[in-house]
Amino acid sequence: MKKFIYIFTFLGLALLFGACEDSLNIGPEDYYGSNNFWNNEAQVKGFMYGMHATLRNSYAMLHDLGEARGGTHKTGTSSQNTSLDQERIKTNNLDANNTGISGWYGIYSRLLNVNLFILKVEDEKATPFLTAEARSTYLAQAYGIRALYYFFLYRTYGNVPLVTTVEVLNGKVSADKFYIPRATAKATLELIKSDINKSETLFGASTAIPARSEWSVYATKMLKAEIYLWAAKVPVLDQPKGGNADLQVAKTALQSVIGNSNFALQSDFAKVFSTKNDKEVIFALRFADTEATNYGGMYLYQDAVFLNQKYGRNGKLMGDTLVLKGRGGVFRHEYKFELFQSYAPGDIRRDATFMDYYNDAAASTGPGLVMKKGLGSINSTNDRIFDADIILYRYADAILMMAEIENGLTGSCASYVNEIRKRAFGAAYDAAIHAYADGSFADNELAILKERDKEFVWEGKRWFDVVRMRDAAGNSLAFSPVAGYPAGTPLIPASEAYKLLWPVDVNTLNQNPELKQTAGYNQ
Repeated sequence: MKKFIYIFTFLGLALLFGACEDSLNIGPEDYYGSNNFWNNEAQVKGFMYGMHATLRNSYAMLHDLGEARGGTHKTGTSSQNTSLDQERIKTNNLDANNTGISGWYGIYSRLLNVNLFILKVEDEKATPFLTAEARSTYLAQAYGIRALYYFFLYRTYGNVPLVTTVEVLNGKVSADKFYIPRATAKATLELIKSDINKSETLFGASTAIPARSEWSVYATKMLKAEIYLWAAKVPVLDQPKGGNADLQVAKTALQSVIGNSNFALQSDFAKVFSTKNDKEVIFALRFADTEATNYGGMYLYQDAVFLNQKYGRNGKLMGDTLVLKGRGGVFRHEYKFELFQSYAPGDIRRDATFMDYYNDAAASTGPGLVMKKGLGSINSTNDRIFDADIILYRYADAILMMAEIENGLTGSCASYVNEIRKRAFGAAYDAAIHAYADGSFADNELAILKERDKEFVWEGKRWFDVVRMRDAAGNSLAFSPVAGYPAGTPLIPASEAYKLLWPVDVNTLNQNPELKQTAGYNQ
């Protein structure tokens, strides 16, 4: 599958950035883009597997685009005296010369794979061996994955170039054909909605979950709910809020998931992240020993600056408490201690998510945190490996999205919040102490955000959540001083509202004369 992934990467960059035609590697035109490849269903299935592998290889996208700017990460120097990564991103200190990311985060090279797949599988003459049912299922997956990529681009940049064809495979053309301008935000959202609705239609009455690491109809339902929830609440450039109409669409999508016997909350919160194919998981990126691992070690302790130097809350020196076996790597990402302190006593999610430590036995100085969701497992050779799946969607997300939708529709959200809290406190749950009661729109919105903060650490949600969710005046909670850790300073001042979107890097702009900088960053 690596052959699929890397051959198309160069072409994807050429398509967006206008590489000269004589520098294009036309190998894919001779093989993957021609009749030499698309000859049987095994090849189609293999290409779909390659698209899933490419998505898995993009796992850092969830953190970098969906969480890092959300205000829950420390910056500067860690509690283990290591340098923490991504300071400009984590402090929202972005400008036209310091964009945090570049090249559209590499998403267009991934989109080219998807576009080629759709081109070939939609063409019955190119793939006559596929049954109607198989063709529909493959296309449903492909349109869902394409909607996901474009939804990341939309929430990140607002309006982006729309590429849905594979022109380079249709013959040699001049480079200027690939100078593609940014579409409007309205057109971008229309494409995303069109793709996710096509995916849903193509799945038809299917209820199959071939594997929770494979795109299914329920992944499409979750993404559709998230797209329409965002569209309902977030105005983006020329695209106004969709309001209640979009909220109703999101609600309908979630009704196919909530109460479905295929899914349930895992009673033991920690097992969600240590168990493959857990019933709570709707769609995850699968990691496995000898196949692919992730960067979970960058959130854990580094032996040289931790072992027998830090104290637990019991006042004792800590050794290799999490049995990392020297595989922790360099500690580059640390969460703020204020987030740890926000958990109520008895909330099992806190200690399932974090391990706290201190500089002295009295736990009076230097509090620090490592994040345990990416801990992984011990393999057959007795080594620590970071093979925890990266979860895009799970049942708890469906429940809390429904709470947010009901709040927007002036319904009751408390029962959904309390379903999550019952799991969080387990046998110790006491409605008189732990239950949430419906309040004003703004009170409910903030309560749902704080519940999501505790539930979805490391799952790529926080920045998108705080941008999407609203205060009493209808403004993003990114501008609210009460949404931060600690409370008191907004993530972005309202005077810099343009920073809700990201700037485009100079190199990308210079390579394509049709591109313009994101509004606000060229002032």
